Amino acid sequence: MTLAFVCGCAGPALEAEERAFFRDASPWGLILFKRNVVDREQLRALTGSFRDCVGRADAPVFIDQEGGRVQRLGPPHWRAYPAAARFEAAADPPRAAWLAARLIAHDLREVGITVDCAPVLDVADADGHAVIGSRAFSAAPERVATLGGAFCEGLLAGAVVPVIKHMPGHGRAKADSHFELPVIAASRAQLVARDFAPFAALRDAPMAMTAHVVYSAIDPASPATTSPNVVARVMRQAIGFDGLILCDDLSMKALAGPFGERARAAFAAGLDVALHCTGHLGEALAVAQASPKLAGASLRRAEAALARAAGRPQPLDLAAARAELDAALPPDSMA
Repeated sequence: MTLAFVCGCAGPALEAEERAFFRDASPWGLILFKRNVVDREQLRALTGSFRDCVGRADAPVFIDQEGGRVQRLGPPHWRAYPAAARFEAAADPPRAAWLAARLIAHDLREVGITVDCAPVLDVADADGHAVIGSRAFSAAPERVATLGGAFCEGLLAGAVVPVIKHMPGHGRAKADSHFELPVIAASRAQLVARDFAPFAALRDAPMAMTAHVVYSAIDPASPATTSPNVVARVMRQAIGFDGLILCDDLSMKALAGPFGERARAAFAAGLDVALHCTGHLGEALAVAQASPKLAGASLRRAEAALARAAGRPQPLDLAAARAELDAALPPDSMA
């Protein structure tokens, strides 16, 4: 039985207690962070160990590899990739975004990582918190959709599943949801026209991650992650997203209460999969105990999402792609 949650691990190799937990709980997937990364050989061993524990060769392994300041694989073993905001400096921005994503997919697949929590589809806002900042492609929703779509296609060409985030939009938030609960007071009409628009344009993406943000015009009492109103009325209906929805990290301080309660609230809101990232085994156990079996519509969405990147990556001339990306962006755009 596979449970509908994704969790982290503490270090670069699985400890005995973690192996036992993964065997018993059988989480759907694993998510990795810098604390888990040493080099290619070590990462291949880690992702293989997780899959051995859960007994599924296709069990998804997630990572946040956006480029810019959010990339878990980096120098000296991997190249640094540009932040999303830098692609507008290219002569052909969609091509540059596609190239970066295609190269990222190559890096991930060769170490057993099959899902990238990217691209960010939040619309940049001059008054928004810097937690998004250069992670956003643009302040224009249509450009976010165009470049985000190119990034998704680059990942898929490399047989890596993209996760669009942070649905339905974190750009206006004036607080960092890692540390506190942001509240966005914009009207529904303003949200539809700007914040929701890139997600609606890419509604056919395989997976999406929620924002731990309150949208007062829709549900003033609960953040999107735990709001049935936002999940049903906005994500599923207004945006029209029928892919798999997982929450942002349940350990973020925007959420309150015991971890089991956080997970139950997310599932009650209509989410498909819970995400817990810290690698703290006691917290993960509470999330596991609150997580249902991955079944029904959620299982259908999970299988459909992974099928989008099944098979071998499309052919790629690595040297040519790297040279083209380097030539496409000025040196100060590669940060």
